[in-house]
Amino acid sequence: QVQLVESGGGLVQPGGSLRLSCAVSGSIFSIYAMRWYRQAPGKQRELVAGISSGGSTNYADSVKGRFTISRDNAKNTVYLQMNSLKPEETAVHYCTADVKTIAKVTATYWGQGTQVTVSS
Repeated sequence: QVQLVESGGGLVQPGGSLRLSCAVSGSIFSIYAMRWYRQAPGKQRELVAGISSGGSTNYADSVKGRFTISRDNAKNTVYLQMNSLKPEETAVHYCTADVKTIAKVTATYWGQGTQVTVSS
């Protein structure tokens, strides 16, 4: 079994910053790509940022220059630094990880989500 636990969400004022973390644990052999998604009320889930096992990153156009995704492979953890947050970015944020388990089965696992609220 593999578990993803997100933390770092909360309430922040417009223009503020938050740093999300997502720790992966369980029967891990290797972790490949890791990603952050978000889903705002009444909207479809969207990909915010992704990072490969080698550190290559990609971002949604709407967050380029403001958000930074990073990972600590020694800690099996991915981070999302979010700056200059906007009220319309209020959403539940989810992390995902492509994990090969000790049983050598690869699958994408999801965290439970963490709420980010941008409001004054």
